[in-house]
Amino acid sequence: MKLHVVLGCALMVIVANGHAQTQAGAPIRIAAVNRSAELAAWDQEVAVLEHSGVFERVSADIDPVMPSRTHERLLQQFQGVPVFGGDLTRQVDQFGLAASIFGTIYPDVSVDTTPAITAEDARDRISLAGYGSVPVSMPVTLTILPVNGAYALTWTARVMAPRDGHIRRVFVDAHSGQMVFAYDDTWTQTATTGTGNGVLGDRKKLDTLQSQGTYLTVDTRRPTGSLSGLPSGSNITFDMKANVTRFTSIGFVPNIGDIASDTDNLWTEPSIVDAHANAGYTYDYYFKRHGRHGLNNKDIEIQSFTNIVRAQDWPTLFTQFSVFFTNAAYFGNGRIFYGVGLPSNVTLSGQTWAQTSGALDVAGHELSHGVTDFTSALIYLNESGALNEAFSDIMGTSIENFFQPVGNGFGQADWIIGEDVIRPGGLRSLASPIAHGDPDHYSLRSITTEDNGGVHRNSTIASHAFYLAIVGGTNRVSGFSVAGVGFNNREQIEKVFYRAFTQLMPSNSTYSTARAATIQAARDLYGTGSTVETAVTQAWNAVGVS
Repeated sequence: MKLHVVLGCALMVIVANGHAQTQAGAPIRIAAVNRSAELAAWDQEVAVLEHSGVFERVSADIDPVMPSRTHERLLQQFQGVPVFGGDLTRQVDQFGLAASIFGTIYPDVSVDTTPAITAEDARDRISLAGYGSVPVSMPVTLTILPVNGAYALTWTARVMAPRDGHIRRVFVDAHSGQMVFAYDDTWTQTATTGTGNGVLGDRKKLDTLQSQGTYLTVDTRRPTGSLSGLPSGSNITFDMKANVTRFTSIGFVPNIGDIASDTDNLWTEPSIVDAHANAGYTYDYYFKRHGRHGLNNKDIEIQSFTNIVRAQDWPTLFTQFSVFFTNAAYFGNGRIFYGVGLPSNVTLSGQTWAQTSGALDVAGHELSHGVTDFTSALIYLNESGALNEAFSDIMGTSIENFFQPVGNGFGQADWIIGEDVIRPGGLRSLASPIAHGDPDHYSLRSITTEDNGGVHRNSTIASHAFYLAIVGGTNRVSGFSVAGVGFNNREQIEKVFYRAFTQLMPSNSTYSTARAATIQAARDLYGTGSTVETAVTQAWNAVGVS
């Protein structure tokens, strides 16, 4: 079959030994919008690809905001095996006509899809290679990986490495058993109400469960669609009591004894108080602002893990397990862990670190990785990885703005990520990325193999565009000015970016795709030529994304 358009830009991969590999397969990227001839041609092409089995429709969801629209996700496959990074989103109107198509197609896929080793063999080889053991709860699945100018049949799984606590996605050649590719995928009742002071000393209410004379951090007030074998709750917070070995052990599955507990419902451990409360705030934001039922839109249980180590153990454990001190991460299936911070007299790059659960925007950021995981599944590499990080910063900031008063003090909403617990200055700024050494223009993006291709550093290009679309201003690099919709109208831009990043964008999106998708979302929600569309378009122009 002849495909219509070839648009360069291949997926760059980093193999297990850290060396960059050559481009794979010259993927075809689609960003077709409006009632254009290009959109009509791609709509016809996608229909042929779906009919022929090259793409499988895996979901078709009615748009909760525009019921006349349906959002379809299609995954590329070859002989029934999915192709990593090959997927499409198609927005269809009530007449069955496409309103937009975004995606990546890998042409001319050809590989023997009969594995020579089993999934269990792959588990063993991953362990022997030093990546750690694949927990029994983590599936090992077949996928076709574009690599080295060809395609490889691989077994892939997420692994928690005991040596450092990081989550990695590992690909094992299903024919030879060799490690092909790996990257860090650590996306850095009877209802009762308890109370406790958080990390910042602020008083919070906790939705808890009374069980046999003990109160557990199990939220039964919000709906849950999970069947974890634990007490049923939308949000469960665990206290690991510094048992890092157990947390990173083979097949770790929490039990009821790991759930944080208290005898009088007056909670005294700040990290537990904030982890539990902030998960509830994040759920409420997504429901109230976007009509979303939890991370997967089916009320999957949120599991928050605290106190994996102790801050005072940093001299012996920090080198190996820094992620459990000065970080927080989402690691799949609704699970998140929070770092314990550092002792107050210890600094890292001139900053002190408190318990990371104490920052609402950090909690919102990490749990928003879960939303991405269940929607666009943006691959955590290069530009798609930077967009993954950007969406989490955007939503984390939006959640903070939704619940907290605007200001520069602790527990107040601003445009800086993590400033409540990482002092002074936080991690990144949406308003002024350059203040933290991050790019505020596409021309300044970091071209690197570090940090999965600069996923954190380069994220600020998109998050700064989000900020400009709301507040307005002039980009210091381009000199382009943006009117912005105004802070009081920020809901409009939040909904545009949420729609684009969860419903329109495919997993292998570039910055160019994000621009087209957010502009399309603005047109969908507020009309072509609207103030919102103008603000979004100007914002992308200002940061140099075309």
